[in-house]
Amino acid sequence: MCVDHKKICVCGQGCASLQFRDEIMPEETVENIYCPACSDGIRFESDTMIRDNGWVIKYDMDIVRLMEQKIPATKLTPDKVFDEGYCTWNGIYPGDQTDSIREREELVKLARTDKRKYLEEFKSWGIRRMQRLGREGWRKANERE
Repeated sequence: MCVDHKKICVCGQGCASLQFRDEIMPEETVENIYCPACSDGIRFESDTMIRDNGWVIKYDMDIVRLMEQKIPATKLTPDKVFDEGYCTWNGIYPGDQTDSIREREELVKLARTDKRKYLEEFKSWGIRRMQRLGREGWRKANERE
């Protein structure tokens, strides 16, 4: 089960939607989030942080080490915590869930008039969207390559 959690970045201008795979890690695993507006002014520490397209998540690695006991044969790094879904964006990027719902609403209108065209458009929309997000530099969009 994955529950959506929202966290405001340090400067207050950005909000990230997060999920915690199997709820193994608590919300406190995220020490801070920095959006592109506030991440420029920080010193990046690869032993506690991940960087994703201008956003930075700083993890409390003491909590990560405590909770990794629940995961057999795993030594967690910030990259693994993020990339394996233990504490990551809910979707491809921080606001993905909200944006994708809004984008799909346009497609739903087509479903009412032409179901076959809707299915074709929905499939191609997903492919085009992932390609666009990959080009923009979101690491979860590029991990499928």
